[in-house]
Amino acid sequence: MLRNTDLSMAQERQRDNQQWMLDWMIKTTGREQNFQYDGRRFPEDAKTYRMIPRVMFKHGAKKERIARAADERSHAQTAIRLYYEAVEDYRHGQHAIFEDDNPEKQYIHDRMSACYDRIIELSDGRIERVEIDWAGNRMSGLLHLAPGPGPAPLVLFCPGMDMSKEAQPHPVDNVFTSRGMHVLSIDGPGQGVSNLRKVRVTADNYEQAGSAFLDAVVERDDVDAGRIAVSGFSMGSHWGSRIAARDDRVKAVATAAATYGSKRPLFQLASPRFKQIFMYMAGIHDEEEFNELATQLGLVDQAAAITCPSLQVIGEYDPLCYLEDAYEVYQRITGPKEFWVIENDFHVPLDIPNLGGLDVYPFLADWLWDALHGRIPEGHAKEVLIRQDGVGPYDDQVPGYWLPERAPLLE
Repeated sequence: MLRNTDLSMAQERQRDNQQWMLDWMIKTTGREQNFQYDGRRFPEDAKTYRMIPRVMFKHGAKKERIARAADERSHAQTAIRLYYEAVEDYRHGQHAIFEDDNPEKQYIHDRMSACYDRIIELSDGRIERVEIDWAGNRMSGLLHLAPGPGPAPLVLFCPGMDMSKEAQPHPVDNVFTSRGMHVLSIDGPGQGVSNLRKVRVTADNYEQAGSAFLDAVVERDDVDAGRIAVSGFSMGSHWGSRIAARDDRVKAVATAAATYGSKRPLFQLASPRFKQIFMYMAGIHDEEEFNELATQLGLVDQAAAITCPSLQVIGEYDPLCYLEDAYEVYQRITGPKEFWVIENDFHVPLDIPNLGGLDVYPFLADWLWDALHGRIPEGHAKEVLIRQDGVGPYDDQVPGYWLPERAPLLE
């Protein structure tokens, strides 16, 4: 994203000249990515990409004002929900700026953090900030604590490239803590506040940072160090899988919104802003250099090292990760495993009929709870098609995902 004062004709990426098309898509669909879905990600007053930060700031500021009014009247639960809505607007606003030391990005991020600080204060000790030193950097996470006495399992959550630690889990409707599991959501290299601190993502340092976060929390008295799991969403499905492959403390991994396979669909064929954002996250300004990095962002070579129970969830027509690429990774996993394909869905399995109108998160949490409590046997391997008219992930083994094996299901 060029400053308004930058009058050069320089172009970092070949597809930057498609900006007019991206602006048109935002105006007409309210989306800057995943155009297969009908719902808007941005309100109608966002007509171009450059408008997103200030438009989302405006909407977030309104929600923050209402949150503070509820807060002043000691309506804590309502205030938390409103602060979280403001956090989400601010998060989208600051994320649209991919430029170091941008004052608007910093300002919006500061407002987001202030709102989340108040959420923590109102949480009665159920949410804590976690700050660790790693590789000469300061890294940040949010630890959501399960209720009740005694040590509990812990889930390390890896957000996607368009997310941050504030995005998931929901501070009230927490699908992990409600099932008796702590959850630590992190800003890995290139994410959230790590961007502001210029902690760049490389081909393999996210999983190193993930292990460092585990180092910081497994010694806590309230954490069951023998029951550590990893979850992740979108690019977090890639990072979470790599953490499970390298860290034998991880006893289960469940991820969704697939980015398991080749990153060519993500960076070359989908919306150009994916490459724009990820190049910023990596601190790379040369497209050829970045393309070389992208070739190293695979899972095929790491999959065999995943020996703990593993769940992978992908939309049948995910434009960011092709089914055949993800399935190749699944086949190479050596531990107990399940592979769920959501029929006629794309990249974001949220609020979908295949899951009874729910998001994928409660199903991931259920599966992890089962795995951590010994309910996934050795040698287990199950492939499920989550049909639009079926019983969700509880369906029987699918005969195959490709024709002609699947033909009877389509006739």
